[in-house]
Amino acid sequence: MISDLTVLLIFQLIGEVLARSLDLPVPGPVIGMLLLFLALLLRGGPGDGLRTTGQNLLQHLSLLFVPAGTGIMVHLHRVADEWPALLLSLLISTLATLVVTALAMKLCQRAAHPGDSQ
Repeated sequence: MISDLTVLLIFQLIGEVLARSLDLPVPGPVIGMLLLFLALLLRGGPGDGLRTTGQNLLQHLSLLFVPAGTGIMVHLHRVADEWPALLLSLLISTLATLVVTALAMKLCQRAAHPGDSQ
């Protein structure tokens, strides 16, 4: 399990190095995840150890939100001062996500059934 966790962290490190050295607007962990995905595609999928490690991390994913919740509590005065902007950004981003998801679903349905007129 330690070696598989090391593999995950190495890919994250590679992503961070690429993002910072190339001054990319994408977070390093996202680049690392993409590189890991490509490596797993070339390899034919994850091994049993990496699969188990990934499942264990996913089972405890909620623990990773504790620092974010703590940060919100520490800066609660800023949330109170800026709540209109936060609320507006949450509403707009939620609406945008719904619209993009609906459009993507519609495109996927058209691609899956090209002869149907919907």
